[in-house]
This record gives sequence, structure tokens and C-alpha cells, in this order.
Amino acid sequence: MVLIVEDEPDVAETYKLWLQQEYEVRMAQNGDEGLEQLDADVDVVLLDRMMPGLSGDEVLERIRERNLGCRVAMVTAVEPDFDILEMGFDAYLSKPIRSEQLHETVDNLLDRSEYDSLLQEYYALVEKQATLEATKSSAELAESDQYDELTQRVTEMRDDLSDTLGGIEDDSDFIATLRGLSDDEDN
Repeated sequence: MVLIVEDEPDVAETYKLWLQQEYEVRMAQNGDEGLEQLDADVDVVLLDRMMPGLSGDEVLERIRERNLGCRVAMVTAVEPDFDILEMGFDAYLSKPIRSEQLHETVDNLLDRSEYDSLLQEYYALVEKQATLEATKSSAELAESDQYDELTQRVTEMRDDLSDTLGGIEDDSDFIATLRGLSDDEDN
């Protein structure tokens, strides 16, 4: 189940049209309505960051407080900044987005739900690292202690997971191994 929390009706309807062939979809026009519709059946939340009333950031905090285990993708026109390091999202999509990008994100988040919490934390950190690297200059990244700590944490977690999963040298090997594990679990 995918819950779309988006205050622009045309945008929400577009996402629904893109996804409804493959997923059951719910829609909410604001943060309060999104929280009302959120229950254990929801696997993925597509959450606009800037909405009247409760912001996406506030909704995200409340989602995490409920500890439902759903994955959350921020889908927003807000340029990411270092504040995203403190946020509990699993993916960050900058508008405008394409149908393929939305499908890929939902599919990836559903796949991640199958992995244990360490893998989920690793994926969330890698997503934040990639988002910052795509939007910040090398100088800005080099000056940020927060980014340095994030990079160190990603490296430590990759090493820990590599030891657990049997000697993975880089992210492409890591992802291939995880996909292999996921495929094995499905059989």
C-alpha cells in the first residue's frame, strides 16, 4: 500500500495514476489527513515536504514516532540542505519527477522493507550522502563536519555489513549481493 501525502491535487492524482496499476494507493491532501490514513497496511509514504498546516518534516517525525515500519520518500521542490541529515526519511526526490523515477523509488523502498534494520539504516545514510553530493559543491562538503561524520558512518556500516555478508569491496558488489539475498529469500 502506498500513501500519497500531497497538497497539490493535480500532482497527487498524477502519482496515483502512475502507481495504481501496481499498487493499492491512498491519497491525503495534508499532513493531518495523511496521519489519519496511516496504519499498518501502509508500506510506503510519498510525502510532500512543504504543505500548509503540518509540514512534511513534522509528519515524518510523527510517522517515525508511531514506529509502523513503513518507508518514507520525501517528494518535494525544496532543495536539500544539511538539515536532511537529522531527518528520518528513506529517499528524497526533487520535483519534478518522472513516472519511472517514482516507480523505481517505490520498488526500492519495498525491497528495503525486507532487509533488517541495519541495512535500512545504511540505505538511508547512503541516500542522504548521495543527495548532498548531488546538490552541494565539493567545497561545501569538505567544510561540513556533519558530512564528514556521515561519510565515516557509511564507511563503518559498509565494512560491518561486508564482514557479515562475506567480503564486499564496493557499493555495486554490495547491492548485487543484497539483491542476491533478496532473490534467495523469494525462492
